[in-house]
Amino acid sequence: MARYTRMQTLNAMYDSGLVPVFYHPDIDVVIKVAEAIAAGGGRIFEFTNRGDGAYEVFRALEQHCRKNLPQLITGIGSISESSTAGLYINDGANFVVGPNLNRDVAELCNRRKIPYSPGCGSATEIATAESLGAEIVKVFPGAQVGGPTFIKSLLGPCPWTSLMPTGGVDATESSLKEWFDAGIVCAGIGSSLITSELLEKEDYDGIAKRVADTVAIISSLKAKQNKRN
Repeated sequence: MARYTRMQTLNAMYDSGLVPVFYHPDIDVVIKVAEAIAAGGGRIFEFTNRGDGAYEVFRALEQHCRKNLPQLITGIGSISESSTAGLYINDGANFVVGPNLNRDVAELCNRRKIPYSPGCGSATEIATAESLGAEIVKVFPGAQVGGPTFIKSLLGPCPWTSLMPTGGVDATESSLKEWFDAGIVCAGIGSSLITSELLEKEDYDGIAKRVADTVAIISSLKAKQNKRN
């Protein structure tokens, strides 16, 4: 069962504006990355369902967070069907993210009061996702479907829509400014945030600092965004 309610998780996404995305088959590495994210002020951690045994790794991660990192909201990404979503929800996933929109996953998440962010690449897909209960819709792949220009163009006629691009968002001030100025509410960031170089060096303090720097940039951008609104 999820540790956080649907609204608590969504509010954390809105407030923090950052969803770190990460996968590794070694649970020790995943836990150290989770601890680094929390140390850097991150509130959310999307672990992706990308390899054999990912289910067991997530279960161990969530159990660790329940005892040692209760402030960190864990969720699962790369979910394309409801059977897999159900496994992770039963082991405590607080939110579900997918590379595509799946009606069965949306209905399951609604039933279990779990936020669902499906990957969408068009105005029609995004509107359909919202009609199925998605509060924050993932724009994927963010850069390839049109980048910040797509976001800004869509929000013109649909200002109520909340978007989270993943793919094409870098953990740099210039990239983040472009996306948040376009109107996104949060950003999913993977290898640009948790870099292979830092992982190879086992520099978890460096990951924590990179997260902290990114959190600070986004906080400043969101403050300016709120003033404009």
